[in-house]
Amino acid sequence: MTAISFDMAQAPPTRRHAARGLWLVLFLALFALAVRFPFLGDHNADIDEQLYALIGSQMWQGQLPFVDLWDRKPFGLFALFGLADATGLPAPWSYQLLATGFIVLGAVLLRNLAIHLTDSVTASAAAVLYIVLMTIYGSHSAQSEIYHVPAMLGMALLVRDTGHPQALQRALLAMVIGGLALQVKYTVVPQCVFFGLWALWGQYRSGRSLAQLSAVGIAFAALGLAPTLLVGLFYFAVGGWDQFWFANFVSFFLREPAPMGRFAERHTLFLMPLVVLALAGFYASLRMSPPADRRSYRFFCAMLGASVATVFLPSTVYAYYFAALVPGVLLVALPFLHRQGPAGLAPLAAATVACIGLLYLPERYEASQNHREAMDGLVAAIQPHVDEQEACLWVFDGPTALYSATGSCLPTRLIYPDHLNNALERNSLEVRQIDEVRRILDTGPPVVVTADRPFTQQNLETLDYVETTLPQGYIVIAEERIHDRGLAVWLRRDLLSTSR
Repeated sequence: MTAISFDMAQAPPTRRHAARGLWLVLFLALFALAVRFPFLGDHNADIDEQLYALIGSQMWQGQLPFVDLWDRKPFGLFALFGLADATGLPAPWSYQLLATGFIVLGAVLLRNLAIHLTDSVTASAAAVLYIVLMTIYGSHSAQSEIYHVPAMLGMALLVRDTGHPQALQRALLAMVIGGLALQVKYTVVPQCVFFGLWALWGQYRSGRSLAQLSAVGIAFAALGLAPTLLVGLFYFAVGGWDQFWFANFVSFFLREPAPMGRFAERHTLFLMPLVVLALAGFYASLRMSPPADRRSYRFFCAMLGASVATVFLPSTVYAYYFAALVPGVLLVALPFLHRQGPAGLAPLAAATVACIGLLYLPERYEASQNHREAMDGLVAAIQPHVDEQEACLWVFDGPTALYSATGSCLPTRLIYPDHLNNALERNSLEVRQIDEVRRILDTGPPVVVTADRPFTQQNLETLDYVETTLPQGYIVIAEERIHDRGLAVWLRRDLLSTSR
């Protein structure tokens, strides 16, 4: 059986090289933990992951994504959070530590790609910058980008060298990795297509006939689609095909685009570090330090272009999507960062110091501590009034993690607050938002959580209904601030006497 090896630019592995590699991985892991330390243990480090963690944990209770608890992210993402929950560690530590492992993996893979254009010191520094920039661009906790970006780097490592003796076998493995990445986030399609076309081009250059290329292309597509097809077959077998199909392949196109389009003006300044690095690298490749391996550099430039397509594929682009650009930007920036270039160590040192400075770690640590205290206050106010059976909390707007933290049952399959309060979702669900909101309030949930400032454009019909209904039968018993939003805990009035 032929072994499929990853391409390495270093000398053949020796005990000394292996030891250096282990020390590098250990350093990157410690550095990642240090950078991410302010967020570790904070339920409110980010928003979306709270839903993924809830669904992942509920899968162990027999609840199925799409059928019992709704979202449009692929099954594989919830499975990852379910695996984190299976470790026995409490959330958010379970999924945040898993995510830390993935960010270290991405850094190592990036270094293995960078070593083809630069020296080991610069390549290792690029790995450090990867951890920093991924943190800056929204992957500071456990957003989906932290999982699918390393998969794209793995594909790049396998298909970059189309002249490799095992190029076809490596490309087939890359398509499997791409298929798994699709089960984390479907927007990686442009990158998967690029890597597939690059590998096909390599097969064409090696002398494959048109018939052979067609067979290879079909094999690539089959392997890439296999994980999604298997998930679909599973849902068909258990009678959940309609829910699976709608959530995965229909609702995405029914969601309304944001008024500002795919690019908001506020993202301009936010993107500047990536833009500057990419432009500096491209200029340096032409004028200062032309890469010795020009073909690899062209590959990295095209890879960055494919990641841009991934970011802007959805009709609404959120800031954390830009994390997908980080590896491509760093690889394109290598001629500028190269410490043996005309400017010496200065560009690399300046970029590293500047990016680390952008982390604002002391401020983020203070904010995280405030989030934890506020979360404890909310849980203390809610927990006495809810249970795992019938007395269900309802979070109209606020942290999804409150369900798990309070041990509450779930009042709806549309458990993510954004799905029922966001105006952009009004036509993308299987029910009308207002109908589900009325149904939930008609059941008389003992506790409801609201916020004074929305994250997204609100459905005014549901917002008005909640704001009108709650004061008639509920009273505020606690208020806290998280992410500069005032959160209110509303207790049903008839339960007020029993709480004293």
